[in-house]
Amino acid sequence: MQYLSPFTTIKLESLLAPRTGETKLGQRVHIPTATDDLSTVLAQAKAANVRFAIIGIGEDIGPRANLGRGGSTDAFDSAMKQFLNFQSNRFLTGTQCLVLGQIETTDLQLPGSSTAEQLRHNVEQLDLRVIEVLTRVMQAGLEPIVIGGGHNNAYGLLMAAKASHKRPIAAVNLDPHSDFRPKEGRHSGNGFSYAAASGALGIYHVLGLHELKNSEATLEQLKAFGGHWHTFQQIWVRRELSLETALKSITKELNNSSLPVAVELDLDAITNMPSSASTAAGVPLLDALHYVSYVAKHCPCAYLHLAEAAPSCHVAGLDAGYRETGQSIGELIYSYINGRINAL
Repeated sequence: MQYLSPFTTIKLESLLAPRTGETKLGQRVHIPTATDDLSTVLAQAKAANVRFAIIGIGEDIGPRANLGRGGSTDAFDSAMKQFLNFQSNRFLTGTQCLVLGQIETTDLQLPGSSTAEQLRHNVEQLDLRVIEVLTRVMQAGLEPIVIGGGHNNAYGLLMAAKASHKRPIAAVNLDPHSDFRPKEGRHSGNGFSYAAASGALGIYHVLGLHELKNSEATLEQLKAFGGHWHTFQQIWVRRELSLETALKSITKELNNSSLPVAVELDLDAITNMPSSASTAAGVPLLDALHYVSYVAKHCPCAYLHLAEAAPSCHVAGLDAGYRETGQSIGELIYSYINGRINAL
């Protein structure tokens, strides 16, 4: 499959820990067959009443092109190890899901000595792959859940959603950074500003924007676009309004637009989450889960994007990073799926 490394039976068996008398999600999900092309895999999944396509993007060239830390290459594997070992039961059987695989990035990864210019060139090449694969997934009628890599991939996702839905997309992003920085070459800090300039982004709301982690120029540019935000300090520090009040306001704004909604979450918003820009003062994981669940339930969602998790950046090492990011992303995936299945 061009630009896609399919999730194989061998890969599934390496992650699955079956138990006698139990059925795990990994024993019920759909995976591609090695002999089929992408169009066939997607058509077969749709015919089997699959709704969600889970896709990884294992790269860190976007964060590094933004002069940040690397490490956001393994989030998909860590997440699948947890998610596929959840129980298949009355709450979620797993048959609604296709674990498609990862967008191929191996040839785009660059050594640590690479310049920002070289990295940004390769981010542009990655954009094309994300747009190509995700457009086909969405046009097949499946709802993507995209894991891993930098937040640079929001641009490709929004472009694919626009091509599939044939109109701009309304996006909400739980993130201390607006990622609306100047168009200075592609990186993880300007996916939304590039999408806005291309016409793919119709409405943009940032939840949990940190008041001191966005430059005045970026805030002014976001304001000029018509973007809105609730800050981290308003909700979690000064308690000027509740998360519930903010979510009701945001979903009302998004739904009034009558546009498909992109649900974005930068894992570095969550307290102590291993990521390219981890923070000690962040959003509790339970609030992030509620955010995903609430928007998924109350809005006509186009996709879920979980970006920037970096297991190797955990202070206790890679194994601990795999456990924490895997468990967190697994719970976020289920929160989204459950919200969409029970959407109002």
